[in-house]
Amino acid sequence: MLGIQSRLTRAFFALLSLPATAMGFALSVQISALSWILSTQYGLDIHEVGFVWAAGPAAGIIGQVVIGIISDKAWFWGGRRRPFILIGGALAALSLLALPSLGKISDLFGISNIIITAVMVALTLDLAINISFNPTRSIIADVTPEGVKRTKGYTWMQTVSGMFGVLAYVIGATWGNFFLIYFGAGIVFLFSVIPPLFIQEPPNLDEAMPDPDIKAKPAAKTRYKELYKIYAAHGFCWLGVQTMFVYIYAYIQHAMVPLSNEAIGQVIAISFAVLNTVGFILPATVLEPLSSKIGRVKTHTIAMVIMSIGYLLVIFLGFTPMMLYILMGVVGVGWAATVSLPFAIMTEKVNKNKMGFFMGIFNLSVVIPQLIVSFGFGLLIEFYENKNLIFIICAVSLGVSALLWSLVNEGSVQKETHKVEGINPGH
Repeated sequence: MLGIQSRLTRAFFALLSLPATAMGFALSVQISALSWILSTQYGLDIHEVGFVWAAGPAAGIIGQVVIGIISDKAWFWGGRRRPFILIGGALAALSLLALPSLGKISDLFGISNIIITAVMVALTLDLAINISFNPTRSIIADVTPEGVKRTKGYTWMQTVSGMFGVLAYVIGATWGNFFLIYFGAGIVFLFSVIPPLFIQEPPNLDEAMPDPDIKAKPAAKTRYKELYKIYAAHGFCWLGVQTMFVYIYAYIQHAMVPLSNEAIGQVIAISFAVLNTVGFILPATVLEPLSSKIGRVKTHTIAMVIMSIGYLLVIFLGFTPMMLYILMGVVGVGWAATVSLPFAIMTEKVNKNKMGFFMGIFNLSVVIPQLIVSFGFGLLIEFYENKNLIFIICAVSLGVSALLWSLVNEGSVQKETHKVEGINPGH
């Protein structure tokens, strides 16, 4: 075991964040480039773009749950999560390289409908990401103790991952989406293949190191009632977030005419660069300290409220690129919380020996909303002339999410331990 791992130093948290960063970078490339390529290069309609995007959530429903279950019990290549990170990362890198060549791939295999080829490539990419995403998040829980250190693990994950997400959008805005795709393939391969070789996983999760800040040993009992609340709250959040990711280009086409296809791609890239800049700065600098004072659930609820307000302001003010960038900064407060705090909250409410399984189930609160956005909202948005509907959906979804998060018990580890093991906090 590396010394930085045994001491849980900042260098180790940074190293631990790189596999998740690889998958986040692949997702950032997909978000920045896929809808743009499909609409501007191949002329797909809004609902057709949504259909292609549905491939990812479909892969996630199966991929993350199955891989989570397998990785909980498997052990080969020196790890429980390591093999799936290595395999998924390599596949994701290859799939990214296929995105600019959809036409050539169609011709090679004699496929006349470009949508079929796009779905096949998107499905392969998302399946690869889903093979790795679950293990990259589960390994953080495996090698960190419950409590403050685990929160730090997930906030550092978002800090490093978000920083590279910003880099992705800056590259897309500066050098174009095609350069971004090729650069991204290299980053994804390196960050998913090299770091896992230096992270030692515990063969027995029951022997994970205790948190020195917690006097009583945390119980391994799963708190299903709280999990259901978390799933519902996180699901409504992703209804809004995914609607923004998939259909923001349609809003820009409607609200900021006339803009060329290249200009639209640039506005999207800069918007998401701003979103992710706030997203990687806040977790370690603001959300983690605030969580230690008022609690993670309350902190996350506040962030959801701010995100909902940001979406509402886009409807009334977001008619120029500059104003959209400013409002994406507001929305970024909620995005920073979404991709960091729920993981720390959820992992301390489940049996750690089934972390991969529960992480996969948790992913359903992301992929099911994504499917709803692709199959349901796409047709609605296409036939609704005023594309403000896109951000109305976003604002309402985040408002409901905030309400549902307010119903989740804060349940610090120490309090939950007392409750489960029958310890009287007063003695």
